Amino acid sequence: MPRLDFWYDYGSTYSYPAVMRAGPLAEAAGVELVWKPLLLGPIFAKTGLTTSPYKANPVKGAYMWRDLERLCVKFALPFKQPPEFPQNGLLAARVALVLDPTSVPDFTRAVLAFEFGEGGVISDDAPIREILTALGHDADALVERAQAEDNKLALRGQVERAASLGIFGAPTFIAEDGEMFWGHDRLEDALLWAAVPPEGEAA
Repeated sequence: MPRLDFWYDYGSTYSYPAVMRAGPLAEAAGVELVWKPLLLGPIFAKTGLTTSPYKANPVKGAYMWRDLERLCVKFALPFKQPPEFPQNGLLAARVALVLDPTSVPDFTRAVLAFEFGEGGVISDDAPIREILTALGHDADALVERAQAEDNKLALRGQVERAASLGIFGAPTFIAEDGEMFWGHDRLEDALLWAAVPPEGEAA
């Protein structure tokens, strides 16, 4: 089965519709989706940004929120703008790295649905623990493992890997041949490329 790496940030607005839609679309396309959480903050910092581009440019930010609202209507996703933006997705990303890979999609959907579907705040431990418990996990044990030094280093390495691949935003999709697609609106294109690369392209 062809593989598509799915890089996303738990605080990323456009990662929300991608996260909610990617699983069934990948299954229908016969593509293995590999979920790879990252942190955009350190990547933005390399270019001199100290916050989200949408926060740095309020006009662009206002457009983004309206655009996200339209997308959620289009794809029948609940939407409520959270009171904080950008949010700190550090703990969620660390937790995702210690979860069994088969549990990561459900966890990720639950976190982003809470954040952008219900307008919740994920920066504190409590919501993450509640989500883990609701999914049947031992929240205390997982959070403890997530905060261990080796896992902190693992996430740092994952972010460095993303930067080395040229990732500059989320969501980003990278096919096995290295072809990169950025943005929720490139999800279908990325899956098509992964499933059936254009003639003459390496699979």
